[in-house]
Parts: sequence; structure tokens; C-alpha cells
Amino acid sequence: MGNSKSFSNVGLFCEVFPPVWDGVAVCMLNYADWLQKKVGDVTVVTPRVPGTDYGALDYQVLDYLSFPVPTRRPYVTGLAGIDPAFHAKIKKTQFRILHAHAPFSAGHAALRVARRQGIPLVATFHSKFRDDFSKVLPKPIVDRVIASIVRFFEQADLVWVPQESAIEVLREYGYKGHVEVMQNGTDLVADRPETFFDEARQRLGVAPGEFVMLFVGQHVWQKNPQLTIEALSRLEDVPFRMFFVGTGYAAEGMKAMVHKKGLDSKVTFVGPVAGREKIVDYYAAADLFVFPSLYDTAGLVVQEAAALGTPSVMARGATAATSITEGENGFLTDNDPDKMAQLLRELIQDPERVHRVGTRASKTLVRSWEDCLEEVIDRYNVLLKSRGLKPLDRLA
Repeated sequence: MGNSKSFSNVGLFCEVFPPVWDGVAVCMLNYADWLQKKVGDVTVVTPRVPGTDYGALDYQVLDYLSFPVPTRRPYVTGLAGIDPAFHAKIKKTQFRILHAHAPFSAGHAALRVARRQGIPLVATFHSKFRDDFSKVLPKPIVDRVIASIVRFFEQADLVWVPQESAIEVLREYGYKGHVEVMQNGTDLVADRPETFFDEARQRLGVAPGEFVMLFVGQHVWQKNPQLTIEALSRLEDVPFRMFFVGTGYAAEGMKAMVHKKGLDSKVTFVGPVAGREKIVDYYAAADLFVFPSLYDTAGLVVQEAAALGTPSVMARGATAATSITEGENGFLTDNDPDKMAQLLRELIQDPERVHRVGTRASKTLVRSWEDCLEEVIDRYNVLLKSRGLKPLDRLA
């Protein structure tokens, strides 16, 4: 019995998974949940977050030896190759197809398993990794890291990006192979009565008629929060309320900047919000989602906001902003605090326009995770059939 194999239809290998939250973690959670419902026998492979118990989940989680990422708490990375307990478990698990959502420890573990078992590997490119590494490493080392990332994607059977504009980023890194767009979804899709939005504002202590702006995400300088704070500081004569939801290494610096600009009475730092229903309140209470990131390849939070009828302000020319048609399903601003402040002033003074654009955003930017995962399964099966392997069967 000690040598018996366990079976898994899909192995999802990721560098970040709850209880660490970001856009990729939300993606991973929904991939795992919906694949488990639709094909069953899903396994998630991720670095170990100390103290985490995955026993309540419907699928298996295999975690491995990890250590904190310097300057990027609460992120961890890992050493799957030298964790004997993990190595023993993964050797006993027979997979049908693997999907890696990062080109680091988890991705290389997936590559080793795919080669050993002779099965296909899908790899998704989620982030502008060069931007991350350039903050802490000299250029020659960054160039070597990027070359290693490109080599990883070159060894995958299929490479996906969450939206078309991310292909250009991957090309800039030096990847020349085939790339497909596989959109992300949102788990916040639902029809809610108008009273829900009023009740959400009440739960958050928002006064009737108060114009609310929102940011949700990691508090890191790469996401350009300094532009938002600088712009808000130019609206001293305009009433508004701004919520920053999340955490990250730049949180204290952002708070200091807000205090220095005299915005303490208008800006609230909420910190991390546990539970998806709680985050819904913030999206529902907000009039405008402010996300001028130049870093993200796709703004999952923008789609989440749109699901609650909240349009976004994004940076013109940003990779994540290509889904926005200015003035139709969102708003674009130059990377300039004066121009952003001018736009925000106009929008605060015209809430009806903001509402109309938010309604359009909910119709053009939102796709359910269930719909996305139906397409994912179809694409997995095309790849499996091309390799002469049995496709995944959907559960009745």
C-alpha cells in the first residue's frame, strides 16, 4: 500500500495561494474551485504558508518548504526540489494535465513532473516580472532572471496570457513562441437589488450622496498609488472619500504621504479584507475605482469593480488598460497628478456620468469564472487530444 499511486486530473502549480491574497491568488482559488466542480480530482501545489490548514477544501493542496520573500511580505517562495516530504507525495501522484501560474519554484516543479510523467504543461504569464526584479537587483542579474523566465515558457506546451496586451510584454522579454489569450473571470457576478448598494454604504459608514473612490490591491509602489495620492491632494476644495484596501511593503509610506498631504480626514486605509463578501461591500459602496497601475498585465480588480457597476480610472497606455474604451466603460488619465486631479474633479461633479459608464462597464468587462473555466477545460482537452491522451471528463 505504501507505494500506491494517487490520481489527479489537473495539477495547478502556483507561487501564491490563500491565505496570501492578490489577483493571482484569486485566479488560483477560482481555477481550483471550478475545476473541482466540473472535472474533480484537482491538486494545488504551492509554497507552504506556516499555520495554514487546507483540510476544509474539496481538493488536495500539496505545499512545500518555503521562506518569506524579502521586502514583500506576506509573500513566500519555496524550494520544492529539496523538500523530501513534498517530493515523496508528488512522486506518488499521477496527473493528467498540469497548469503552472508562475515561472519560479512552483513552475519548475510542474515542469519536472510533466517531463517525468509525459503529460502536457500549460503556463500562464501573469505579471511584469522585470519591474519587480529591477527594484532590488542590478540590471545584469535582472537580464539573467528574465532569460530564465523565457526559457521556462519555451518549455511549456501552451502559453497563455490574461489579455492581448500582455503578449507584447512577453515578446519584449524575448519569448518568440505561440501565445494564446485566456481571460480571467470574476466570482462577484450577481444581480443585486438597488437596496444592496445603499446598505453596503451604510455598513461602511458612508453618508448619503458622499462620493466614494476605492483602490483594492497590494500596497506596492509598482501599482502607482503615489499618483493617486498626489492627485487627491489637489482636490482640497472637493468633498470625497477614498478607501485603500489591502496591504504591502509600501503601506506605511503611503500612509505617511497621505498624512503629509493633509488627507487624513478623506482617506482611509482599511488594511487586508478577509472574505469575498466583505470586499463586495467596498466595490458596491464605491462610485469610482482608481487603478492607475503601470505594472499589472491585467486588472482582475477592475473586472471585480465592474461586476458591481463601478467604473475604473486607469493609466493611459498601461498594459492592463487596453480593455477600457475611454468614456464608454471606464476612464483614462495621463501619468500626471494635475491631469488626474482634473479628471477626478470632473467625475466627482458629474456622478450621473460615472454611473452610466459603470453600467456599461458591467456589460462589457465582466465574465464569470464558471464561463471561463468551461473554456479552460475545452482548451485542456484540445491539448490532451493533440498528444494522444485521454481528455478530461466533465462530472454529471
